[in-house]
Order: sequence, then structure tokens, then C-alpha cells
Amino acid sequence: MIWDYFIFFAIAAIVLWAFGAMAAWKGKTKVAVATTGLGLAIFLAFIIAIWITFERPPLRTMGETRLWYSFFLPLAGLLVYARRRYRWLLSFTTVLSSVFICVNIFKPEIHTKALMPALQSPWFAPHVIVYMMAYAILGAATLMAVYYLIKAKRGEPAISDDDAGLELDGIVRAGLAFLTFGMLFGALWAKEAWGHYWSWDPKETWAAITWLGYLLYIHFRSLPRHNTRLALWLLIIAFVLLQMCWWGINYLPSAQATSVHTY
Repeated sequence: MIWDYFIFFAIAAIVLWAFGAMAAWKGKTKVAVATTGLGLAIFLAFIIAIWITFERPPLRTMGETRLWYSFFLPLAGLLVYARRRYRWLLSFTTVLSSVFICVNIFKPEIHTKALMPALQSPWFAPHVIVYMMAYAILGAATLMAVYYLIKAKRGEPAISDDDAGLELDGIVRAGLAFLTFGMLFGALWAKEAWGHYWSWDPKETWAAITWLGYLLYIHFRSLPRHNTRLALWLLIIAFVLLQMCWWGINYLPSAQATSVHTY
């Protein structure tokens, strides 16, 4: 089974991402970009292989969606690093991605070719893939928010409306854009699978709450006078809401009883 080879692809990717992070700290930008990019290519190769083997996109189980998150996290970190040279970001995204990879290694979920009828819609794959990209981008933004809060606690200048502040806002806006497209694709998928665009299912409700949370941050940051630390905390809270939307609802009794998103 193709999943038996996951550990080899995973170790190769993690090692390359770690080398990329170390190269970033040493100021070797080209080496950091090259090794991180090669690690991403190896990890993507496994995703494509499992897609071909299963004859369906690997998006059915939480383990499969963690594959995409493990891929998009270093990708988001690399894109931000290439633009802003935040050396620490590659390290953080490598560590977080490694955590998700280890979860998949030590607690793998069932991976088969089976795909229930509701998931056979052509809108299902773009819905989940775009959402995973949004989650990764917003995860990188959250790491930046934590970084700026630590700086503020040390008495250093926190985020402001300078280039760094505008960069963080740009990342959040990009994440929110992907989140919005993911919701739209999800609505089209729901219409085809269940006959309606939106039903306030527990998953959909938390998706709306998450979307509003990030929208609140963006509007709060646009105010002429705003509390910088509060803005950063809003961003962190929004990411907590995102986690609730992604996997937290699986533990809610109401979701287990009524959610159409429980497979």
C-alpha cells in the first residue's frame, strides 16, 4: 500500500525543510529557498502518488487533510520568507508541519479508494484544497502575531502601520481570500450533494464564525486609532476559531448527531 512509504517521503521532506531553516538563520537565502522547495516537491510527489493510487483526491479523512496542511505550511512560510526574510518563520513552519506529519505516522487513519457519493462532486477537491491553503497562510500569520506579541512584551516595538504591519495585514487578507473561495466552492459542492447551498450545519456555522473573526481583525486594523496588541490577540483568537471549525467540531455531540460533514 502506498501509505506504507509515507515515512520515507516525510523524513526526506522534514530533513530538507530543517536544512532550509538552518540556511535561513545563516543568511544563505538561495540555499534556504532551494532546500525548502525540494522538500515541498518530494512531499507533493507523495500526495500525487496517493491521489493516483486511490483514484481520488486524498481529502476524505482527517489524516488526508493533514497531508495538505503539512505541505501548505512550509509553502506559506517559504513565500513569506522569500519576500520578508523572516528567518524564524521557516523554523516554526517546519516544526508545526513535522508535528502534523508525526501524527499521521504514529496515528494513521484508514486510507482506501472508497469515496461516499456526497464526496464525488467535482467541487469537493477544490473546496478542501483551497481551505487547506487558507489554513496554512493564516497559520503563518498567527505565528507572526505571536512573534510580535513577544517583541512587545520585551519592550520592543510591536507591529504598526509600517511595512511589517502592512505585510501581516496582506497575509491575513490573502488567507481570508482563500477562505472565502473555499466557502464558495463548499456552497457549490453542498448544492450538488445535498440540494442546498447552506444549511447552518455545525461545520458551516463555525466556518462562518471563523470568516467573521478574520474580517473583524481586518476592519479593526483599518481603524485610524486601534490597540495594536488587541489586534494581534484578535488574530490569535480567530485562529483558535479556525481550529474549532477544522477539527474541534468533531468532538461536539451536536455535530456527531446531525452534521453532514461527519463521514
